Amino acid sequence: MTFGDQGLGFAPEQERIRRRRRTGRTTTAWTGAVLVTAVAVGAVLIEDGGDADRHVSAPPATASATTAAASGLAAVPSVDASLPSDAPSALPSLLARPVIRPEQAFPATSVRLEDGSRYARVDLATTTDCARGMSPELAQLIEQGGECVRSTAALFTDAARRSQVTVTVLSFERVQDASRVFMMSSMDPVTYQVVSLDPPPRAGLPTVPPGSAGVFRRTMTVRSVVFANGQWSDGSETGEAELTAQAEGLLQHVNDTVVAYEDARS
Repeated sequence: MTFGDQGLGFAPEQERIRRRRRTGRTTTAWTGAVLVTAVAVGAVLIEDGGDADRHVSAPPATASATTAAASGLAAVPSVDASLPSDAPSALPSLLARPVIRPEQAFPATSVRLEDGSRYARVDLATTTDCARGMSPELAQLIEQGGECVRSTAALFTDAARRSQVTVTVLSFERVQDASRVFMMSSMDPVTYQVVSLDPPPRAGLPTVPPGSAGVFRRTMTVRSVVFANGQWSDGSETGEAELTAQAEGLLQHVNDTVVAYEDARS
């Protein structure tokens, strides 16, 4: 679709990728087993209130923070990630597998979930330049460790063609780097977000109005972070429960696909 990648024939159309910030609620799920700690003096804070109150406190001023401030970006805290001493012994062999490819993460253009709901995949985009499909802050966070190897995103709509749910798979060489991204995007999903795909003209769907509310979800697999961003095509702020169920259902479906590939023992 929009990112462009050799082998898939997607023409770059950056204007169709929304890079604006959105508001929304978030929940977390984690299938990895990685210890993540913030090493900046400014501690990571999670408020006791609703998910919308989650935030990360500002770290002390550093050269990178000063650069970020000068460019108008939020200061990205320094985050360290390390494997726990009881990491699975099979992990090295799992990481020896190539990262999941687009056709493996999203093999079908039509998806039916366990609850019977159906979704059409109306766009697919992949790139090895992961920063092109995420917020500048998330890109800065990734720069602290090993690079993202591949980003693949698919845009789904429901049978009524009311919803637009973008599911994105970010894959890393190291588990620690996936863990860093998962932790920070869980605590501040608006700042550390991947972008949603705008529907291509052939899909016959409208572009979601700028500033529309949405729901954000994410999971972590062995070496990937899977994101789901859901919005109504008309920008409606009602029907949150239904939209959330769609985003979570598609997220779980893709997560299961990625886990089956990454955790294969063959």
